[in-house]
Amino acid sequence: MLFSQELCNREHLKMANKNSLIVEMFVEELPPKSLKKLGDSFADVLSANLKTQGLASSDMAVTAYASPRRLAVHVTSVAAQAADKSVSQKLMPVAVGLDANGQATPALLKKLANLGADASAVPQLKRAMDGKAEALFYDSVVKGATLAEGLQKALDETLDKLPIPRVMNYQLADGCSTVQFVRPAHGLVVLYGSDVVPVSVLGLKAGNTTQGHRFEASVPQVVMKDADSYEAQMENEGAVIPSFEKRRAEIARQLAAAAAKENASTGLSTGLKPIEDDALLDEVTALVERPNVLVGQFEAEFLEVPQECLILTMKANQKYFPLLDVGGKLTNKFLIVSNITPKDASLVIGGNERVVRPRLADAKFFYDQDRKQTLESRVEKLGNVVYHNKLGTQLQRVERIETLSGTIARLLSADKANAELAARLSKADLLTDMVGEFPELQGIMGRYYALHDGEDKVVADAIEAHYHPRFAGDTLPQGPIACAVALADKLDTLLGIYGIGQAPTGEKDPFGLRRHALGILRILIETPLDLPLHALIKTAAGNFPAGMLSATVAGDVEVFMLDRLRGYLRERDFEPSHIEAVLHILDGRMHEVLPRLQGVRAFAALEVAKDLAAANKRVQNIMRKNCEELGADLTGASVKPALLKEAAERDLHQAMLDITPFAKGYLDHGDYAQNLKTLTTLKPFIDDFFEKVMVMCEDKELRLNRAALLQQLGKLMNQVADISKLAA
Repeated sequence: MLFSQELCNREHLKMANKNSLIVEMFVEELPPKSLKKLGDSFADVLSANLKTQGLASSDMAVTAYASPRRLAVHVTSVAAQAADKSVSQKLMPVAVGLDANGQATPALLKKLANLGADASAVPQLKRAMDGKAEALFYDSVVKGATLAEGLQKALDETLDKLPIPRVMNYQLADGCSTVQFVRPAHGLVVLYGSDVVPVSVLGLKAGNTTQGHRFEASVPQVVMKDADSYEAQMENEGAVIPSFEKRRAEIARQLAAAAAKENASTGLSTGLKPIEDDALLDEVTALVERPNVLVGQFEAEFLEVPQECLILTMKANQKYFPLLDVGGKLTNKFLIVSNITPKDASLVIGGNERVVRPRLADAKFFYDQDRKQTLESRVEKLGNVVYHNKLGTQLQRVERIETLSGTIARLLSADKANAELAARLSKADLLTDMVGEFPELQGIMGRYYALHDGEDKVVADAIEAHYHPRFAGDTLPQGPIACAVALADKLDTLLGIYGIGQAPTGEKDPFGLRRHALGILRILIETPLDLPLHALIKTAAGNFPAGMLSATVAGDVEVFMLDRLRGYLRERDFEPSHIEAVLHILDGRMHEVLPRLQGVRAFAALEVAKDLAAANKRVQNIMRKNCEELGADLTGASVKPALLKEAAERDLHQAMLDITPFAKGYLDHGDYAQNLKTLTTLKPFIDDFFEKVMVMCEDKELRLNRAALLQQLGKLMNQVADISKLAA
């Protein structure tokens, strides 16, 4: 129902009265790894809720703020009151609402009363068809929510939907009430323009004052002038950069400037640079309100320890940014992101240097102690470590990986003994002090300790690389030995865990089986390696003791991996129909999947591709019908030229003979696009054949011969992919 002109004018004036809104919750230190997500959610959910209620329009500008002690959002173009809405509500069928005399029934009067109306509304009720029956409708105008009403609702719903990692219970100042939030909240600022909006959450009433930086704010409390002054006042009076993104950019700028200054002090135009780590940068951004980057250093003797150990302890424990040289080698300098800017920074720098020194000393101690035992001497002790109560110990697992690695290495014409040795030593570093302290270093430390023990470099490299790829986009193991051990390790995990009934469900994948499956596929596809997937899976399953795994595990895992393969290929922008066309005939040869798909993509772009795909589908349908009706197996059937009675079938047969050697040559050389392109020359002969030749003829001998011709045509057309899958 349209508004009356008077109502439209009134609502236009109401909506024209717009201003900016700022909402800030001042809290105790928020969890740094969740801060950005919390800030974005707070802004997105609150602003979307205001828009849904008609208090904010689609042209609003939303700015999220998140610092260690506050979540805030600034929204422009917010109305003081939402526009009234015209609502048409179905009441009931006319036969139920009105009696024979057209008077309102008790049921209708009760319904109207529930809506705040009485019998006087009956004459204004509208009649309209609702399906097959006529119904009564009540038109009314619902008053738009005021900002205070709507914002209260928006705040309550926003807090309910925040992605809080762990909720805290805490008492309010009255000593009686208990509330829940991510951290105790101590202040609430809500300004519409310069006016405080009377809302409350978590026992806090809205006001216009907040606190700035703990140590560097120029005033005890920041009194907000209006919503649009929030960011400037927080920066100038509160000494806080409230925007997460601005604070992050400022830290990145200062890190680069500090590194450049160090380069200048050593006479280098380029050289030292802070380690690049987006996760660390996000975490540090969530720890400071006004960043100040300082340079610290430690004794050069610690550089004797593998740099991965030093970098990890500085990043994980102290949130420092190690400085690397131009070759990526660690120096004995690091960058500190401080939350204060003292006149004399030496005390801050010295304090951080004193804190990091024991950490580095621990790393050096672990490294020195670990090298007193060889990796080989630790292997048997893996028998005391349970891998899984249904799959045995780590030693039993290593023995399976060792056997499988040797098999794969032999298939790759690589050194079987080296592959088996790398597999045997691959998990030994799990028993070292360094990996016990820093589990992230497993494999990395194994490589260092293997080199120290005098093992061949290819063995040491495989020990580290067998964990790769560890995540999406990670590097792949290099060389056949490393690939053999990596494949064996991932296959053993995948078959073992899947085979004891622990397949991933929904989003839950505690053993990382999806990651392992994708890792196997990436190694086979991107290296590439000519190792049929089904054979690898069957061999890996055979390594387990009889009865340990489910009887169907090999087939189940292959289906699981093919599903992962489809997702992997879709992410590389291949069409689903192209993927299915290739997978239908791939037979597990993962190393061919990308070039075949590229060939299909090129073929599909040709003008005749759809016609040939449709013809191929028609061939398959005819073959299926022939097999069903005649009960004949035409798989190996050959064409008898003497029975080719029609010119169209003779011409098609000859055209097939002409292009077969070319198609085979292209196929053998992996030029799949050219193989498919040769099929285009068959189009006029195929069209002529289907127009002039009756395949399903009465003469059984002719029918079988024509079916054999189509069987060979199908084989010729589907060497690269089943192109019938491309038919619309």
